[in-house]
Amino acid sequence: MHLLHFKNWTGKQIMDVIDNSIEIKQNPQDYQKELEAKSLAMIFQKTSTRTRVSFEVAMTELGGHAIFLDWRATNFTLADIYDETKYLSRNVNCIMARLLRHEDLKIMAQASRVPVINGCDEKYHPCQAIADLMTMKEVKGTLKDVKLVYIGVHNNVCNSLIEACTKVGVKIIVVTPLVNEPSKDKELINAAEKTGLYEKTLDVKAAVRDADFVYTDTWVDMEFFLDPKYAKEKEKRMGIMMPYQVNAELLRDSNAYVMHDMPIHRNYEISTEMIESSRSIIYQQAENRLHTAKAILLALLKK
Repeated sequence: MHLLHFKNWTGKQIMDVIDNSIEIKQNPQDYQKELEAKSLAMIFQKTSTRTRVSFEVAMTELGGHAIFLDWRATNFTLADIYDETKYLSRNVNCIMARLLRHEDLKIMAQASRVPVINGCDEKYHPCQAIADLMTMKEVKGTLKDVKLVYIGVHNNVCNSLIEACTKVGVKIIVVTPLVNEPSKDKELINAAEKTGLYEKTLDVKAAVRDADFVYTDTWVDMEFFLDPKYAKEKEKRMGIMMPYQVNAELLRDSNAYVMHDMPIHRNYEISTEMIESSRSIIYQQAENRLHTAKAILLALLKK
């Protein structure tokens, strides 16, 4: 069983991981030897803070070992991904990979004899979505009748939120004036629409009015934010997206908690005031990446 996205995961499987994440966070001492003598290979083709830290610490605190592999320092840059993964999976118990292309992650999963976890690619970010839902349940005590509003560019995070929310019964409204072309997934949207839990609108003020949670993300992918070749596209996006910034004025008539998956570009997609406000659960959400990393690893390795 792999975690590449949620298409082959049931709502119950997702909820089991969420509930186990909360249990692990409350009683970490009970899980200190769960993955003793097991190893996780962590492959990074692009930068990371939370994904690397959460999975490396998770393996340590579960009694196992994590191996960090910078893509540029391995033979993945020279050889066939299939062949390299065939070898790697004979040495470790699990592979977590953060890659630029989902197609390459699918090749890894085909080649691997151990579970493969998607640590983020251009289409999906399932580990983030599990941490988000865990945080929502932790704050509200339940996911029943919860409404989440996602504001920003329709990207990989948005995709995984739509998949996970509609599978566990959370209402999700997306306010996405722009779509990252590589993130497009018609199959995912069609499945979400059939649940009655997914809506799309550009009326951002109406959307947030009765929201339980308001969630935003960077308007420019991390690998392009400081790239001078992307400057024109960045400027264009800022012009389109600034009216959708999550700020005090937008949330004046809303009691919603504020979420962001990080890294944050302050005073772009979200104001500093809202990041530091009493309604912000951003750092709690980020911390929960550790606890959900543990629960994901246990779900895949402790059948």
